[in-house]
Amino acid sequence: MNKEKTTYFPNLSDIQQAADTIKNVSAVTPLSPSLRYSKLFQANILFKREDLQQVRSYKIRGAYNKLSSLSAEQSSHGVVCASAGNHAQGVALSCKLLKIHGTIYMPTPTPKQKLDQVMMFGEDCVEIKLVGDTFDDAYHAAMNECKELQKTFIHPFDDKKVIEGQATVGLEIIEQSTVTVDYVFVPVGGGGLSAGLSSVFKALSPTTKIIGVEPEGAPSMLTSIKNNRNTELKQIDRFIDGAAVKRVGDLTFEICKSNLHDVITVPEGKVCQTILDLYNKDAIVVEPAGALSISALDFYADKIKDKNVVCVVTGSNNDITRTPEIKERALLYANLKHYFIVKFPQRAGALREFVVDILGPDDDITYFQYAKKTNRENGSAVVGIQLKSTSDLQPLVTKMKDRNFYGDYLNDKPDLFQFLV
Repeated sequence: MNKEKTTYFPNLSDIQQAADTIKNVSAVTPLSPSLRYSKLFQANILFKREDLQQVRSYKIRGAYNKLSSLSAEQSSHGVVCASAGNHAQGVALSCKLLKIHGTIYMPTPTPKQKLDQVMMFGEDCVEIKLVGDTFDDAYHAAMNECKELQKTFIHPFDDKKVIEGQATVGLEIIEQSTVTVDYVFVPVGGGGLSAGLSSVFKALSPTTKIIGVEPEGAPSMLTSIKNNRNTELKQIDRFIDGAAVKRVGDLTFEICKSNLHDVITVPEGKVCQTILDLYNKDAIVVEPAGALSISALDFYADKIKDKNVVCVVTGSNNDITRTPEIKERALLYANLKHYFIVKFPQRAGALREFVVDILGPDDDITYFQYAKKTNRENGSAVVGIQLKSTSDLQPLVTKMKDRNFYGDYLNDKPDLFQFLV
């Protein structure tokens, strides 16, 4: 007779024990009201500021709780993890504090800024190994080392102790809030945070609706819940790297399937606009995953009116070199940035005519690349144009067609767009 599969659900006493374990390492981050967002959505909007942790993300909670649970023998063998971001920093600091040697596998293209952060937190207790081109390459190499050298693998999300550590975010929200929380918006990557936090609220505040938020380009939890089985996506958009995974955890899937009230996806461009707004209007620096929960508010505007709402801001490890791409994605999402193939007629002065007579008074050329270098005014060019208003697009296209300048529109042709721009 086959044994029935048992599903793991975090126990409240284990989560409270995790809170006690990490209390001297993980900060009790503020639950701060946002006056601007509260006014915008006519609700009481609060931000749980995990971006203010020492490692600038909530990941220290699960990593430290897991490493603290290791036996003396496990600790002596050392630990291994695979990460290109926040998990690596949480493991590195935990290794240093607990005097455990850690090997951290990262993809070869990982930016130097992230490598430096990991070494800063881990110092002599960690070693970085750069392997392959992707996270999957680094993950497989890490697992091989674990098998060969009997080391413990520190999973970024699919581990009971990691989930219980992340769950302490939920405990703090309930302890800090002076009102009953109606909604919590929480980013979902592999599901460790959403699984842990939702378990706390299910036990202590069951009327609170927990809304999981995923990138539109990586809806792994939403897809799995719809299929009623943990489903690996074939392709994902990795831009929101802190929450873009092809497959969520087996443990976290079962918990989230049971506990989450809803899972929604947010376009990457919308997240980029939120990042810019938070920086320019609130002086808050967040990484793309950290902006997910706030970006989701627009999609729940009618439901959260007059409600008490918490958005978990998960991290602030944003590389400043990504700013141009963030601005670009935000403009594309707002329908204010457009790319065309422009065919310049074979006559002198065509370029001047395009600039003076076809472009509107507020249109701005932000990208210009000739496809043919031999005769600049007789060939085609890829042209990026930023508009002041979305209503300016159709008049621009009409004038281009009327004067025989129009070649093609690239925004809705992603394969060609990525190749040419």
